[in-house]
Amino acid sequence: MVVALVALALITQSQAHELITNPRGTRQQATQTPATHQLAFEDVTVTTRDGLRLVGWYVRGQNGATVMLQHGYKDHRGLLLNLAALLSRHGYGVLMQTVRAHDRSDGETITFGHLEMQDLTAWMDYLRSRYDLDPDRIGIFGASMGGSLAIQFAAQSPHIKAIVADCAYSSLRDTMNTSVEFFTGLPPFPFAPMILFWAEREGGFRASAIDASRWIPRISPRPILLLQGGADVVISPDSGRRLFDAAGDPKELWFDPALGHVEFLAKQPEEFERRVGAFFDRYLLGK
Repeated sequence: MVVALVALALITQSQAHELITNPRGTRQQATQTPATHQLAFEDVTVTTRDGLRLVGWYVRGQNGATVMLQHGYKDHRGLLLNLAALLSRHGYGVLMQTVRAHDRSDGETITFGHLEMQDLTAWMDYLRSRYDLDPDRIGIFGASMGGSLAIQFAAQSPHIKAIVADCAYSSLRDTMNTSVEFFTGLPPFPFAPMILFWAEREGGFRASAIDASRWIPRISPRPILLLQGGADVVISPDSGRRLFDAAGDPKELWFDPALGHVEFLAKQPEEFERRVGAFFDRYLLGK
């Protein structure tokens, strides 16, 4: 029994370390730039309050409004290029930003919003310092973990005027069983609670505090559009409904039972462009 408990502790501690760290030498990085989509862009950097250097790309718009694009867990800004091209065609400025421990940015520890709010604050300060955009017409689009970060940040920042969250988890605890099984291949019981235990201690955050369903009511009366696939195996597929029920008006939910994690743009591109484009047009441009 003692040997089994020690083995369980060692396995779960190792898995927790892998889940919340993203070493620069092994992380995913973009192999394309906006130029691949014929978009003129600027390489931009910001420095967070705790001294980390973050990298991003900025594409100027024509209508004065700008959309911040936030990647997901262990992803990179290159995965946002198709979305950036879509929004650019509609006249929007686009900031493809990164957070700590991702892409070519500093840091190696992922805290699911605990420290990443410093990162989004630095990016917002950068945007509001630019002369070529309207600082009162800034929206945000976040995918997966990026969607949860977008919700948390919008709840804190009145400068965000419209939010789209694509397959955001409603809370870390809600999605823990689904996500642990997906990323580690281990069954939720007895591994998920122990992995969460070790992750909290190494990452310096409390899982109970990573809860987008508690943040989302604070966004109202600013609008939010939630996207959720019913075949999602990366996060709990009921996350979209949980967030929608917790949100204040105005709110929209696009739920498709056949789609998996962050598949809306790839598998329903025309409907995605119609819905997301109309949402930002309505709330950032007043159309």
